[in-house]
Amino acid sequence: MAEHWDAVVIGGGPAGLMAAGEIARAGHRCLVLEAKPSMARKLLMAGKSGLNLTKDEPLEAFLDHYGQARGDLEPMIRAFGPIEVQRWAQDLGRELFTGSTGRVFPREMKASPLLRAWLRELQDAGVEQRLRWRWQGWRDGNLLFETPDGVQEIAAKAVVLAMGGASWARLGSDGRWAGYLQDQGIPLAPFKASNAGLLANWSVHMTPQFGKPLKGVAWHAGDLTSRGEAVISSHGLEGGGIYSICAAVREGAALTADLLPDLALTEVQKRLSRPRGKASLANHLRKSLKLEGARLALLQEFGRPLPKEEAGLAALIKALPVKHAGLRPLDEAISTAGGVPWAELDTSLMLQKIRGCFCAGEMIDWEAPTGGYLLTACLATGRWAGQGAARFLAQHGA
Repeated sequence: MAEHWDAVVIGGGPAGLMAAGEIARAGHRCLVLEAKPSMARKLLMAGKSGLNLTKDEPLEAFLDHYGQARGDLEPMIRAFGPIEVQRWAQDLGRELFTGSTGRVFPREMKASPLLRAWLRELQDAGVEQRLRWRWQGWRDGNLLFETPDGVQEIAAKAVVLAMGGASWARLGSDGRWAGYLQDQGIPLAPFKASNAGLLANWSVHMTPQFGKPLKGVAWHAGDLTSRGEAVISSHGLEGGGIYSICAAVREGAALTADLLPDLALTEVQKRLSRPRGKASLANHLRKSLKLEGARLALLQEFGRPLPKEEAGLAALIKALPVKHAGLRPLDEAISTAGGVPWAELDTSLMLQKIRGCFCAGEMIDWEAPTGGYLLTACLATGRWAGQGAARFLAQHGA
């Protein structure tokens, strides 16, 4: 016998929990089901490095970071953008602060206090939460789950799917849901790595640089530019500066690094023309341009043999081709592009081919850089889908 619920939310991450809250506050019985042993594991992992909730910047500039998906996401983020995210976290009792780059963090710099408060709030609103319930698709119109007590069926008048993308499978986003939607005739965009590091086949000369940060570098790929920091790892390049341009690299754009972005090409050439005397080239670069450490190592790695004439060397410093071996594997990406195309959803995020079934978060085909944009859109789409489900239930007598 199947259990009966007004609404079931599948996936206990930020998008799913936000949807559940909207449904419950509208007066409907709501059940959240999570495949893993605890809720929001990916959020907790993100919180280990500070939990960047959002970015405090003008909304138009904020929206520009969603690229091709801006038009689809815009109404949702205008309804629940950076200001609203901050107010929501504060209402959960979290004190926030804004860093020098505009990134907003909880004062305690971790996710667990916010998550605990959020889950308590949802419980008080009447949301029931169950763990280790893994979705197995549909059977005769009912939702099918693998659970600690065997296979279970649930009949729900509305469903919100919020199971994430296809990266960090051990935290719950394994993309296994894709086959169940395809079985229902829903075409999906292929999963692609987003916010991923780059692989590099370093020479032995780079070994002393492993773990060193690359600061003061501008990264260029296609139409994308980033001034974010990167880190040299044994595998390649990691960090926000790389993640921000990885979408263009993934699509085949060449990657270059401007090692002196605050100096014009002519000024670099002018400084290189200063008398060198008996100084080595490395010392000349250090004294004339303050180019040393990790940046100098990168120049030597990708630029050798270095041009002898000042004009050629200056041009290389300003646009150093970064040789790499592609992005790190899909499962190691922070997020993924691909999933449910916008064309398969109506304006409330309901699947056009499955009445009463909504999608939210990374399941939908959009991507955004880290820095608060990714989490904000997950929260915003979850809220939007939850409100859509609540309206659907109100219209159909639940």
